[in-house]
Amino acid sequence: MSAFVPAPEPAGGLRLALRFALRELRGGLKGFYIFIACIALGVAAISGVTSVSRAMTDGIEGEGQTILGGDIAFRLIHREADTTERAYIESLGPTSRVATLRAMARKPDGSDQALVELKAVDGAYPLYGTFAVEGGGTLAEKLAAGPDGVPGALADASLLARLGIAVGGSLSLGRSMVRVTGVIASEPDKLSEGLEFGPRLLLSDSALPATGLVQPGSLVNWSYRVRLAPGTSDEATRAQMSEARAKFPDAGWRIQSRANSAPGLQRNIERFSQFLSLVGLTALVVGGVGVANAVRAFLETKREVIASFKCLGATGNLVFSIYLIQVMLIAAIGIGIGLVIGAILPFVASAALAGVLPIQLVMSVYPVELGLGLLYGFLTALAFALWPLGRAHDIPPTALFRDQVDARRSQPRRRYLVATAIAALSLAAIAILLAHDKRIALVYVGSSAASFLLLIAVARGIMMLARRAPMVRSTALRLAIANIHRPGALTPSVVLSLGLGLTLLVALALIDGNLRRELNATLAEKAPSFFFIDIQSGERDAFEALLRQEAADGKIQSVPMLRGRLTKVNGVPSDQVTATPDAAWVLRGDRGITYEASLPANSKLVEGQWWSADYSGEPLVSFDAELAAGLGLKIGQPISVNVLGREITARLANTRTVEWQSLAINFVMVFSPNTFAGAPHAHLMTVTWDPDVSTERELSLLKSVSSAFPTVTTIRVKDALSQVNSIVEQLALAIRSASSITLIASVLVLAGALAAGNRSRIYDAVILKTLGATRARLIFAYALEYAILGLATALFALAAGAAAAWYVITGIMGGSFTLLPATAAGAVFGALILTVGFGLIGTWRVLGKKPAPVLRNL
Repeated sequence: MSAFVPAPEPAGGLRLALRFALRELRGGLKGFYIFIACIALGVAAISGVTSVSRAMTDGIEGEGQTILGGDIAFRLIHREADTTERAYIESLGPTSRVATLRAMARKPDGSDQALVELKAVDGAYPLYGTFAVEGGGTLAEKLAAGPDGVPGALADASLLARLGIAVGGSLSLGRSMVRVTGVIASEPDKLSEGLEFGPRLLLSDSALPATGLVQPGSLVNWSYRVRLAPGTSDEATRAQMSEARAKFPDAGWRIQSRANSAPGLQRNIERFSQFLSLVGLTALVVGGVGVANAVRAFLETKREVIASFKCLGATGNLVFSIYLIQVMLIAAIGIGIGLVIGAILPFVASAALAGVLPIQLVMSVYPVELGLGLLYGFLTALAFALWPLGRAHDIPPTALFRDQVDARRSQPRRRYLVATAIAALSLAAIAILLAHDKRIALVYVGSSAASFLLLIAVARGIMMLARRAPMVRSTALRLAIANIHRPGALTPSVVLSLGLGLTLLVALALIDGNLRRELNATLAEKAPSFFFIDIQSGERDAFEALLRQEAADGKIQSVPMLRGRLTKVNGVPSDQVTATPDAAWVLRGDRGITYEASLPANSKLVEGQWWSADYSGEPLVSFDAELAAGLGLKIGQPISVNVLGREITARLANTRTVEWQSLAINFVMVFSPNTFAGAPHAHLMTVTWDPDVSTERELSLLKSVSSAFPTVTTIRVKDALSQVNSIVEQLALAIRSASSITLIASVLVLAGALAAGNRSRIYDAVILKTLGATRARLIFAYALEYAILGLATALFALAAGAAAAWYVITGIMGGSFTLLPATAAGAVFGALILTVGFGLIGTWRVLGKKPAPVLRNL
């Protein structure tokens, strides 16, 4: 038999392999259910997430006019469009003007107040979409002034609940009164407003001047929406935008079109979709271990068949082809199931998110996204099946029969190793090239690959330690240790299947926990107690005097504040600047800016020199060091900002570090005082109290400020942190829920690995029972084995997950990291429950086998 030489490959070998493969598949899919489930889970996650993301982005694009409020929107800050600009805008088509700002709404008796997102609209609003009021009624009717001259206003239900008033009640707004005439049911352009810190209060723009909230330098956003002629193409719209920029180069406005109505939301959808796609890929990779286990176990049951094939003259290529075809056909079943689920998910998401998102998802089947899931599933099945299938190529029948008890493992031919590497690299390349942020994708894929290799090393290390462990007196422990390193041990399968999923969940839990700690403890200690916005220059001294009277023991800071848009960096227009992902946000929208004679207290110079207190030369600017590096900005180079419709150019004098985590007064750009001499602007003040100051004192200060200075907007930091913490909680819950896909895949693979291992353990259990071992002693031995493996895997997952979380918290977010004991204990406990629980469930069935039938077949 050892001298047997296979016959040459017959013509039509592939057709012959297909015939044999299809005949063997008549026996059913026994042993491949975990395989199919793993592939289906990963493919469903990837195709479903990308399909839902596409449905959401298509929904935003389809409702771009409604979200933006027009075909084109011109946005200005601090100032309204002048006569010439307004005339040009109105020449494009029907126009609607909207003003948005933050303000304090108070009960008439001054007993309570709340921060609101104020919106003033004209009679043409909305140009697109429908504004709905609970109980019906038109917008014009609800905002009209009553017989007593008090204008009407519409409010979010949350504002009424917060202040304890009902429809028909009055609110003090700035220096005027408004009457709440209804509750907002739907606001068509809400998504375009960005992040909001308070409930909506909407009134007519004719009522806005009486409030006194609009002053020179006040933080007011003016938006002019235009409805273009029907049928205007996107190309014509872009041409119109280019013409506006060319005619008014110094206007300082931000122009958006219906094609880019909610850029921030779209970016967040893309990022979240990328993360979930990477999680799905991780689930597929974890499932790949199940694929390898299933193929290996399948080949174990086919030893006699393979030996017979080779004895009858089949070549290694034919044997490989037969079983590769079978594996890929079975993988196709899992891929098909995953694609069906992925195709259904947009329809399910549309129904589930109907009351959450103010847009309608475009429900459709997306072939490109489903094709991506198919490609991922195919490559994963191929990458993990090639190695065990390739091992059967050149092994003679005698080795196939011996392999069950032989500790030596042969490697497949080089071509199978190369094919495996190509499939794995293709998976990584697709994940990186198709990612929204390729740097994050590269780090994620690299970390996953490193974790996979480390888990293999950990498994081998555990086996090596078990092999070298000294002899122990306990029979059960001695048997457990021997099982860990014996030929065909479950150690690699258990460690690989559970390790990756547990590592990911530990990392996410630690990131979430540290963010919460930073928000609830560290920030609460460092952050100011209050921010006061839109303090007019004429009110500044009186306002500061009030603060020193009401908060004598608090630390008071005051800085001038303007808003401006970065238009040029070293002479290059901002939309043409190549910035790193961490710095690109500075080029989008308006930034808060200030001027200072001396270096801000919470900053340190990194490069360059600060200007003298009496400096009066060319305008100078100081920039955040990390952001300057991200923009490629060097000392001495110019930057240009548009403030109040004027473009101002300043030379970079220095860079500095900024403590963004403190939530204190911080600015990306600080200018020399002579830069804005004579420019109208408001002031920003903060009060920092001891963290233990009573809520009563804080509310008393809030009430005093609101009564004495009704046009000043007050932000209580504790309320803002509470809102941010709530957002973080919801986001963390969503991420953990999505990431549980990986843990589910891990559990499936673990169950499959233990089930495959139990088939070989039947012989062990029968022999040991024949030699006098009791069921209780065997259960105890197996429990010890599974506990050791679970504990070792949990310790690795804890170390790897903590390292990943540390890098994210300290390296990316710039925070401080703490290992949370509850998370560590949960990881260890979870791993032990899974390994010992699943292991003993299978072991109980093994121990129930009768010795006689098994012994007869040995």
